[in-house]
Amino acid sequence: MSSEAKRIKVIASGDRTILPKGAKMIPVYIMGKKYMLPETLTVQKAIEYAGYQFIRACGCRGGICGACPTVWRVLGDYQLHFGLACQTVIEENMVLAQLPFFPANKAVYDIEELSGDGSVIAALYPEVMKCVGCNTCTRACPMEIDVMEYINAAMRGDVARAARVSFDCIQCGLCSARCPAQIAHYHVAQLCRRLYGKYGLRQAEHLARRVEQIQSGRYDQMMDEVAKLPEDELRKRYVAREPEPLDSKGWEPKDKTYL
Repeated sequence: MSSEAKRIKVIASGDRTILPKGAKMIPVYIMGKKYMLPETLTVQKAIEYAGYQFIRACGCRGGICGACPTVWRVLGDYQLHFGLACQTVIEENMVLAQLPFFPANKAVYDIEELSGDGSVIAALYPEVMKCVGCNTCTRACPMEIDVMEYINAAMRGDVARAARVSFDCIQCGLCSARCPAQIAHYHVAQLCRRLYGKYGLRQAEHLARRVEQIQSGRYDQMMDEVAKLPEDELRKRYVAREPEPLDSKGWEPKDKTYL
């Protein structure tokens, strides 16, 4: 199948690209091959427009999951750029390379066997102590997280601080691609959030009670009834449901049939 036929096939299926009137066609190099592509497209849509099909690393397409890290240069410019393919708009003479994943160091551990002590971080990821404070990790982050700040917190053993600062991390790995110390920042962040969630946060007592109710079979009959409903009835009930307000303290639904 020709590249043009592949391009048409991709456009005709699924997420169809709609171009603004008069969109300029610009040269972009994908995996070493030159393509003329509409300048308004994101990297992800441009790659698909060129005839490629994403088998993996397509992700959520909304800049949240971190599955589409991309590396590029512009002809005539020495600088290497990093970003997410779903967010970054193509530019003229961009030379693209899509990354399926980052082969960064990932420690294997059982969270149940770890203590909440911050020394666990250095034991599992000793490379954090090699941080030179260059801040290239922060400059690479598409979520604008102060990556160096949470790595510094991790170095100090401040699990709570590292967990809070890294809360919006989407695990894309772009920080690790820039790090001269070869730190897997996002894996360190994940460890800190897990430790903080298990040992630092106050347990939700109301959630524990609800889990007990579910395990006791309290809602089994209700779930069986719902599972037998036709699709149109399910849609009707979903639209007519009473949403829980953001400030739900003391709130109870009007329909208490299943409470």
